[in-house]
Amino acid sequence: MSSDVYEVLALKYGELNERTRRENFIAADDHDAPGPIAYYVWVIRNGRRTIVVDTGFDAAEGARRGRKITRTPAAALEHMGIAASEVEDVIITHLHYDHAGTLAAFPKARFHLQAAEMAFATGPCMCHPHIRHTFTVDHVCEMVRNVYAGRVVFHEGDGEVAPGVTVHKLGGHSRGLQCVRVATATGPVVLASDASHFYENFEQGKVFPITVDIADVLDGYRRLVTLATSPRRVVPGHDPLVFARYPALNAAATGIIHRLDVLRTDG
Repeated sequence: MSSDVYEVLALKYGELNERTRRENFIAADDHDAPGPIAYYVWVIRNGRRTIVVDTGFDAAEGARRGRKITRTPAAALEHMGIAASEVEDVIITHLHYDHAGTLAAFPKARFHLQAAEMAFATGPCMCHPHIRHTFTVDHVCEMVRNVYAGRVVFHEGDGEVAPGVTVHKLGGHSRGLQCVRVATATGPVVLASDASHFYENFEQGKVFPITVDIADVLDGYRRLVTLATSPRRVVPGHDPLVFARYPALNAAATGIIHRLDVLRTDG
C-alpha cells in the first residue's frame, strides 16, 4: 500500500439506545420514535503511519451524562493491535465531551485541532450554560496543557495532516468542527464526525438540534458530499447504520471494528 492511500476503520466504543428522534432532528415529525445513537472513534492507517480520529469519552464521563460505554477507546484500539500510548497523530474533530476525552491515553500524540475550536471552547460563548453543556471543562483544560507542552498542531480551515489525509473546517455544530478526508484505494472517504451525525442529516437536510449556526450546518452537508465526490463516500459520526453498511474488519471484530474504505453494502 502506498504512503498516501489508507485503510479507514470505525471503532464503536458505546451506544445509547434509550433515545428518541426528537433528540436527533429539529422538527422531527415522528419525534417519539426510537433514535439510537452510536459512539465511534476512527483509525486511518497504512504501512507507514497510523492516525486516530477523536478520543471519545471514558466510563466516568459517561456516568455523569447518563451514558454507558462497552469499552474505552483505547481498549477498542487494542482490539486491533494498536497501542494508544504509541500513537503519534490524533485528529480532534471538535472539543465536545464525546470526541475529546481520554486524551491522557495518548501520551506521545500530536493533537490536530482547528484554532477556531480552541478559541470557541475557551471564549465568551462558554458563559452560556446551554452552549457549554456539550463541553467538559477538564477535557478543554487538558488540551490547553497540551498546547503549552507543544503537542497541539493548529489548523486554519483546510489543512494537511499527512499525505492523503486532510482536515476541513465546517463549523455549525461547533465553531471549529472539522471533517477528515482520506485517500483510499477505492476513492476518497470523508469522516464527517458531527458535521453529520446521521445519514438523514446530510441526505435529507434534517438538522441535528445541537448547533450554533444552522446555515453553517446546512452548508456543511453540501461540502461533505463535494469533498467525498459522492454521498456514498460520506461516513456520519454517530449513525448505527454505519455498521450495517460496511463490513467488519474480520469475524471477531463484528460490531466493534468495521472497514470504511470498501464499497458500501447497502446497494
